[in-house]
Amino acid sequence: MRDGDALEHNPHITRSALEAMHDQLFGWALSRCGFDRAAAEDLMQQAYVELLSGSARFNKRSSLKTFVFAVVQNLARSRFRRVASRLRLVGRYQQELPAEHADPDFVESRSDVWHAVHRLPPRQRDIIELVFCRDMTVAEASTVMGVSVGTGRVHYDRAKKALKNNLRQFADIAE
Repeated sequence: MRDGDALEHNPHITRSALEAMHDQLFGWALSRCGFDRAAAEDLMQQAYVELLSGSARFNKRSSLKTFVFAVVQNLARSRFRRVASRLRLVGRYQQELPAEHADPDFVESRSDVWHAVHRLPPRQRDIIELVFCRDMTVAEASTVMGVSVGTGRVHYDRAKKALKNNLRQFADIAE
């Protein structure tokens, strides 16, 4: 650890470690916010304030990555409980827009794979995203989601099976 790299109120976290995981963490925040960039930026800022102030204290019970992803997850849960239905409505409206009017990040997610993923139940969708897109193990993803590893494995197994069926349906439609 470089001198001055550790956070003052969270000595087991370094600024360089946070910088290294920022892109993946921002992708997770985007996902938690229904791909609303401004909301994801606000969520990230709130998470960094929690980490810098020591309100969210890292105690080395998990990996740093798992801990920071869980901070974002928990903040998103508490912050967006009341507006979750609004975000779903906005997402549906965005899907109906022609591609030239939609947000570029959202357009990318319109592939058959993402349609199949988005058809999964929320916990299955979360574990698939954490494992495949955010490079976590099932155990780490379970911690972020606040479920036991066994429950995480069940969601992961069911998600893979459902995703396989969803993709098969898209393939049948395309033919």
